[in-house]
Amino acid sequence: MLALISSAKTLDFETEVKSDIETWPEFSGDSNLLIKGLKKLSPSALSKLMGVSDQLGELNARRFGQWQTNLTGSNAKPALMAFKGDVYTALDAPSYKASDIKFAQKHLRILSGLYGLLRPMDLIQPYRLEMAVKYESDRGKNLYGFWGDKITLELNEQLQSVRSHTIVNLASNEYFKVVKQKLLEAEVVTPVFRDYKNGDYKIISYFAKKARGLMSSYIVKNRIIEVGDLKTFDIDGYHFNKKLSSEQELLFTRKQ
Repeated sequence: MLALISSAKTLDFETEVKSDIETWPEFSGDSNLLIKGLKKLSPSALSKLMGVSDQLGELNARRFGQWQTNLTGSNAKPALMAFKGDVYTALDAPSYKASDIKFAQKHLRILSGLYGLLRPMDLIQPYRLEMAVKYESDRGKNLYGFWGDKITLELNEQLQSVRSHTIVNLASNEYFKVVKQKLLEAEVVTPVFRDYKNGDYKIISYFAKKARGLMSSYIVKNRIIEVGDLKTFDIDGYHFNKKLSSEQELLFTRKQ
């Protein structure tokens, strides 16, 4: 079983990493190709492309300009420790033991606009490039076109390496869209988290992101490799709702 999560806009490159495990991203050559084009854009062009402030445009231009093709512990950090935001705060990677990291490295994957597909301990440099950004290149009109079938085919190979035909989709719709399900040699199961509000169970973005992080950590710390075992998830008030679930969607509901 492989669990997929999205990368995050917020980063932490200050906190020290306690693990010695460092691996190299599978698609580093593709990342370098993207950076080569992005470096040519002015800060104002980057602000417009990404829909961010002038200040963030300047920051991203500076990051792309400082990009190095050789990754080291001084200019890069393992992805799982570098990303922040609601999902990663709940995932709480700094609490992982060495055995947790080893399991995550085998069964957890991160979808990224710049890196394509990452293992938790793959080294990354500071960046911001969301998957839905309409950056046009020779390979497509946007990042979905740039990545094409590559991520899906790599997932197929990695599923073979763990002898599984199941993907647990804990990524956002924006990121999971890059996976071409018609080419995917796997069953996709998506946990969905809903909170009771105004007489009905609804997806509330902040809580759903946090729950996806909690579920990711639950998978890692409990060494879950079978979909059926996800149903035992009962953290932060969420419980499996059999009535609202299907084979493709596992619904977890909560009344606060």
